[in-house]
Amino acid sequence: MTSQQAALSADEIRAEIRALKRRKRASLLLVVPLLVFIFFAFVAPIATMLYRSVYNPTLVELIPKTVQELSGWKKTELPDPVVFSTFAKELKELAESRRSGVLAAAINRAYPGASSLVNSTARKFRRLPDDTLIKDGKTLLTEADPRWGQPELWRAIKVTGQVYTDTYYLTALDLERNAQNEIQQRESASIYIQLYTKTLGIALVITLLCIALGYPLAYYLAHAPRRIAGMLMVLVLLPFWTSLLVRTTSWIALLQTNGVLNSVFESLGLINSPLEMLYTRFATIIAMTHILLPFMILPLYSVMKGIDPSFVRAALSLGSRPFSAFVRIFLPLTLPGLSAGSLLVFIISVGYYITPALVGGTDGQMISNIIAFHMQRSNNWGLAAALGTLLLVLILVLYWTYDRLIGARNIKLG
Repeated sequence: MTSQQAALSADEIRAEIRALKRRKRASLLLVVPLLVFIFFAFVAPIATMLYRSVYNPTLVELIPKTVQELSGWKKTELPDPVVFSTFAKELKELAESRRSGVLAAAINRAYPGASSLVNSTARKFRRLPDDTLIKDGKTLLTEADPRWGQPELWRAIKVTGQVYTDTYYLTALDLERNAQNEIQQRESASIYIQLYTKTLGIALVITLLCIALGYPLAYYLAHAPRRIAGMLMVLVLLPFWTSLLVRTTSWIALLQTNGVLNSVFESLGLINSPLEMLYTRFATIIAMTHILLPFMILPLYSVMKGIDPSFVRAALSLGSRPFSAFVRIFLPLTLPGLSAGSLLVFIISVGYYITPALVGGTDGQMISNIIAFHMQRSNNWGLAAALGTLLLVLILVLYWTYDRLIGARNIKLG
């Protein structure tokens, strides 16, 4: 016991402990709104995305008896006739409740062409009696369409019927399982790995362009007179006061075939026919560089403004040349701002959606556009969740690599 504790009575010590607990509770109550916001805005959506990427209850809910019958099937030859009969009866029930389209869409993701097959068969079975379907289910299915006699179709139904599956992740990596349950390269079009590669390439180019354009401007802002620097800073911040949609559509007016740039180039005699600039990867890079440039300039400016000019002057007075003094003295001191700006621009550009969708066309699409497509149009939320999870993992790996090579503690935003 210290001398201060010895000088306090037992009642005073208990009072101090109660006061400390009250302060801790008050501090916790102040933080609770932030914790609630983080949970609902970040933790819950990410957890839902991770769950949806492996959870696939569609077929179990629509044709539970067929899925149960297929659980013991070895995928080598056609299932038993009882599987055909069970499926035929459940398909009729779905047709009567107008839910056969949901089943068709789910199977079609694993077996292309199954959508029209299931829907047409469901229409034929709608008016057949249950006894006939149970008795001659296999014959009726194969007569309706010969594809019902192919083991590949039933393998697709069995794979799609798994409640928890890795199919979405395999598809996102351009992989699949064969009849022997072995992982192999997907035989159909392999697009997702190329999309990830293209997305990272576009993000890297945008980051390098922002460095090339933003570093000199931030240097000039940090060393310009206060009045000029203030006016230029307003111009840098001006894009934040303008709608992102307006800025993106303005690039459509500039880059389209009969747009401003082509008209100027033709009037100057630089080109004979309009250039195809819109709906290309070039349009995506240019528009996103313009939009993300302030995220590079502001961290650089805040760091450069805090660098003591006497450091460079001391190097010059000791005989160093201006370029050498810049590279060996000034540039290392700006690395915290450069790191922060590069990470901001790269991570934001990797997940950008609206700008590539409006100006990128087919060549300028990024992985975020494909994720949006599967969520909004194809309704394949499982694959969209798997693609989003892989994108999240990729960003975390890049951040971990950066931390190991340079150190996240060197990041400085101001």
